[in-house]
Amino acid sequence: MPEKTLPSPRLLLSITAFSMFFLIISSFFLFHSVINPFIPSSVFKQFVVENEPFDYKPEINNEQPPEQLLVVPLPPSSIIDTQKAEEIQVDPHEDTSSNKKIDVLSEKEECSLDKAPLRVYMYDMPPEFHFGLLDWKGGPNQMWPDVSDPKHVPRYPGGLNLQHSMEYWLTLELLSSNVKNIVRPCSVIRVENPSQADFIFVPFFASLSYNRHSKILGREKVSLNRKLQDQLVEFLINRPEWIKSGGKDHIIVAHHPNSLLYVRKKLGSARFILADFGRYVAKTANLDKDVIAPYQHIVSSISKNSSAPFEQRPTLAYFQGAIYRKDGGAIRQELFYLLKDEKDVHFTFGSAQRSGVRQASHGMGSSKFCLNIAGDTPSSNRLFDAIVSHCVPVIISDNIELPYEDVLDYSEFSVFVWSSYAVKPGFLVNLLRGIGKEEWTKMWERLKEVALHFEYQYPSQPGDAVDMIWQALARKKSAVKMKRTERRYRMP
Repeated sequence: MPEKTLPSPRLLLSITAFSMFFLIISSFFLFHSVINPFIPSSVFKQFVVENEPFDYKPEINNEQPPEQLLVVPLPPSSIIDTQKAEEIQVDPHEDTSSNKKIDVLSEKEECSLDKAPLRVYMYDMPPEFHFGLLDWKGGPNQMWPDVSDPKHVPRYPGGLNLQHSMEYWLTLELLSSNVKNIVRPCSVIRVENPSQADFIFVPFFASLSYNRHSKILGREKVSLNRKLQDQLVEFLINRPEWIKSGGKDHIIVAHHPNSLLYVRKKLGSARFILADFGRYVAKTANLDKDVIAPYQHIVSSISKNSSAPFEQRPTLAYFQGAIYRKDGGAIRQELFYLLKDEKDVHFTFGSAQRSGVRQASHGMGSSKFCLNIAGDTPSSNRLFDAIVSHCVPVIISDNIELPYEDVLDYSEFSVFVWSSYAVKPGFLVNLLRGIGKEEWTKMWERLKEVALHFEYQYPSQPGDAVDMIWQALARKKSAVKMKRTERRYRMP
């Protein structure tokens, strides 16, 4: 019987390879024809997107917030009809994919200890330290005004007094945090027990006290402003809360450069809310513990839709204010003589009278750039007038510290110039003329987005000045330090 011949190894290998190839092709077509109709292509795209580098876009975050995170508020256009908005929480030490949000309360919701990232205890101080300075008189044993109706809260005096009114707005916010019918962001809540608090707020209207009561009247030996400061020190140093912490967890608002002038060193362990550090020694006030707050602007805000674009702003650079200043403000005089004859530059003396404010409002709204030059102190409300006018600020103040600079990049909507370069003949105007329509428009668009951060109002809104200040204080809980860099300045 003849022997059977077995297939050669090469033939077996070929048959096996062909079979595997046929199996793979069949599987592919089967998967495509059966599975694909039930799985939308967006699912497959999602797998790709989730593995790409994260692009920080606040409007796509939908998670809940942990405590002690940086808060970058959304622009007001993101607020939906139900009066709920989102705020993005960014922990600089963690991956941004863990971003969270907090809700703005609707009328049916209540801000609670669990929801608010910042808990503040406020001293029940006599009215003569706060709303009594506004000539408010409560009923018998009434410590605070009724703030449940925003139309009937005591009004802060206007004019230049208003630019340093931060203590008023922050106190209103704390009082309203326990009022159910007030719709506000739940960024801070007032607690009744100091042991529950992150900070202790001192409700002394120090700027108003200076503006209204710093003169010695009649036969008095000291001013009412001085008396109130001395009484404040006596009150605080005898409080068990101050003794326990040495004042390090206390918040004191002293926005006017001359407020708390007599006692600031005695209270220097507290956390100050200031306009700048121009009249403070570093041991008393510094970025490690204190917060810089924006001035309340004096000119009227311009809406996004009414803001003039590049072509409709004929003035290149605008400045109107006091020209002859002392100390660091001497540069104003130098710049005046350099720029006064430039045809497209407005550089004149101006006052805070009603006509002066109207002129400034019109002038800033029709100028491409607004000069913010150091005066007696590094800062002024002129910067914030420029921002709400959507006039690109030109900041010529070497020692200036800016509000919320740890979360807000001012170089996106401002031009920084060292004073030593600004006074060189031709440097400043050539720099500004060299910024074309495209670059200017980019800064202008950003100005319209950030302008809300510099608006004080009651009740507060997500991302306005009141909300941003409380958020800045919340960031101090984890000792997040503000960024300080010289790279923001323009060089020749």
